[in-house]
Amino acid sequence: MVEHMARPATALRGHILESALRLFAANGFRGTSLQDIASDAGCSKASLLYHFANKDALLVELLTPTAEEITALLARLDALEGPELVEAAVTGYVDTALRFRRQMRLLFAEIERASNKEVLGVPDLLQSLTGRSPDPRARVAAWMAIGALFITTAGNDDVPDEVLRTELILGMRRLLQHTPT
Repeated sequence: MVEHMARPATALRGHILESALRLFAANGFRGTSLQDIASDAGCSKASLLYHFANKDALLVELLTPTAEEITALLARLDALEGPELVEAAVTGYVDTALRFRRQMRLLFAEIERASNKEVLGVPDLLQSLTGRSPDPRARVAAWMAIGALFITTAGNDDVPDEVLRTELILGMRRLLQHTPT
């Protein structure tokens, strides 16, 4: 009997997360209420609050897999230098952005939140994309590449991932004036 009860609770939790991600991506974090999410998930606000203490808890759970993947990527990048570092950063971030398109759309829409910059690994990403260069022109190019990556993955749901991946990698390499070795 307990197992039977756990399945609906787990299913409802999944529906709540899916609704929250869809609504946050469409309307923004601030533009979505807990009642909006509950209505979309087909449950009461009280049921939603049973599973998630507040809207921030929903956001954290939605973004945890993305943050974990970015953390793992940053750990791999830490051991690299020069052109190898830049290439691994470009391909790694493109692959992550494509795997987590809706989460990236949400993160980018709320980028001014300092915590999102940390979740996205922006400080480390900038260092990786510049090959750890102190040149301010390299930093500007890296910011442009990050913006292009997030805007492009957020706005092209109808473009196949293979096409997006190829074009994003080529475009970021051009912006960064990077040629893979």
